[in-house]
Amino acid sequence: MPIPRLQKRRGRLDLRHQIGAKPMTNFNDTIKKPAGFLKEFKEFAMRGNVVDLAIGVVIGAAFGKIVSSLVADIFTPIIGVLTGGADFKNKFLSLAPEKTKGIEVLADAQKAGPVIAYGQFLTATVDFIIVAFCIFLLVKLMNRLNNAPPPAAPEPTAQEKLLVEIRDLLKARS
Repeated sequence: MPIPRLQKRRGRLDLRHQIGAKPMTNFNDTIKKPAGFLKEFKEFAMRGNVVDLAIGVVIGAAFGKIVSSLVADIFTPIIGVLTGGADFKNKFLSLAPEKTKGIEVLADAQKAGPVIAYGQFLTATVDFIIVAFCIFLLVKLMNRLNNAPPPAAPEPTAQEKLLVEIRDLLKARS
């Protein structure tokens, strides 16, 4: 195959016409008309998978709020009582102890200097474990519902019974 030559077109080097590609057209020709674009977007947005995904995201966001409330309002106080009144939301490790000396509240410590808020991390971890466990239970339930045994075959009709009987008689003769 010979080496294609570069040609200068519209102020730049163009190699496409040498290798069989379409020559450059006007940019406006490549843009679809707005009505076609909107129609294509509507077809994309109304596909079953996209709508299902959108519903899942909305329900997931609401479910996340419920789980966050469950962790913050129920589990964290129980864990706090079991650990002797520890409040995980205000647990932190100061990276500048001289600046945060004597400060017990996380927000104040963050204003005073750099801190590692491990209490919030623990709360987020418990939050994640609860969400993951709930999703596991939901998937397990869905699998149980989807893997139900198939319904029993319907009883053969009178015509099918007659045909089976005829078949059996013909087999017996031969």
